[in-house]
Amino acid sequence: MIWDALVKTVTQLLRATRSLFESRSGNFGMMTAILLPVLLAAVGMSIDVARLVNDKQRLRASFDAASLATTSALSAGTITESDAQSFATKLAAGQLAANLNATQLAALKSSLVATVTSTTTGGTKTYSVKVTGGFSENLTVFSLFMGARTMTVRSSSQASGAAKSTNAISLYLVLDRSGSMSFVTDTIDSSKTRCQNYTSSNWGYYPNLNSTSPCYINKIASLKTAAATLFDKLDTIESSDTTNTILRTGAVSFTDTQQTPSAMAWGTTAARNYVTALPAYPTGGTDMTDAMQTAYSGLTAASEKAAQTSKGNTSFYKFIVLMTDGENTGNSSNWNPALDAETLTTCTSARAAGITIYTVAYMAPANGKAMLLSCAGDASNYFTADDMPSLVSAFTTIAAKVTQQATRITN
Repeated sequence: MIWDALVKTVTQLLRATRSLFESRSGNFGMMTAILLPVLLAAVGMSIDVARLVNDKQRLRASFDAASLATTSALSAGTITESDAQSFATKLAAGQLAANLNATQLAALKSSLVATVTSTTTGGTKTYSVKVTGGFSENLTVFSLFMGARTMTVRSSSQASGAAKSTNAISLYLVLDRSGSMSFVTDTIDSSKTRCQNYTSSNWGYYPNLNSTSPCYINKIASLKTAAATLFDKLDTIESSDTTNTILRTGAVSFTDTQQTPSAMAWGTTAARNYVTALPAYPTGGTDMTDAMQTAYSGLTAASEKAAQTSKGNTSFYKFIVLMTDGENTGNSSNWNPALDAETLTTCTSARAAGITIYTVAYMAPANGKAMLLSCAGDASNYFTADDMPSLVSAFTTIAAKVTQQATRITN
């Protein structure tokens, strides 16, 4: 509408100029000398105003995008408040980089300010992000008649978001602690000079293998590190809620039998302690059937729903994280397809009950990988890891997926 009005104004001015030039009166020269600069200035100002309005709109759009994205990232926990200034200003400048010349872009970057405030009420932490800034636009030569060379364009935008679970979380870890989890990875443990470096070829010497150097981190130790990264990420969900009303976790380990589980409890402390206490050199075969059934039953039990409801969580997300470095063998050394079938029956029932299953194959054989992929039911929920860094990465990604699904952004 502004542009249409400007076009109309310029058209009227041009018509008036034409009438002036077509006039045959004796005052033509005098009137031209007086009015022509005014007409030219008016034309220039009309063009410049249109450009400035367009600049203002682009500036506001980029600030809207930057403030909203920054608020979303803060609420999701992917950036901290100390990161927000840099995050927001880079986004805002990046949105306009293609539309500004080098001088304008430099001026914009130097003027950009992102102000972040946060308030906490109960279990909800609300963030507010305001982005402001501007740059100078060179005016047309016609505007020189009005004494103007440049004009500053500024704008601001503000967005807010709340970091609280829309639905709370109940998560169960199902972890392999069979004998092969005592085997070494290729990551050196710099905190030790010597240790028992078990492999498949020297496992027959357990528990009396001589210590050798260097000391390599074994698979169970790397699992503990990976699980700690997951717990750390989950803890950020409740960083503003010390009363534990959002997150519940449980854990169970298995060899060829299931060990006593750590039942579902608020927060991550009990499950974290359970994983930390897993033996440094575990033994036994691999049978995940009972452990998976325990996790499935624990998440779907009426008592779990009652526990969440008691904190006002009328609905909640349910997750199982299953990790193994082997295949179902029971107490033998041979793959047992019947145990796979039993495990997959539980996986299917769990997914049908609304449980998201993440599976991790850690240096696992082909049969183990195939079963874990089928159990997850979705390739994006299945991870393979061939060393300690990739195992930690898998658990970090799973934690990010869990927290992302459980975070609400309100703008």
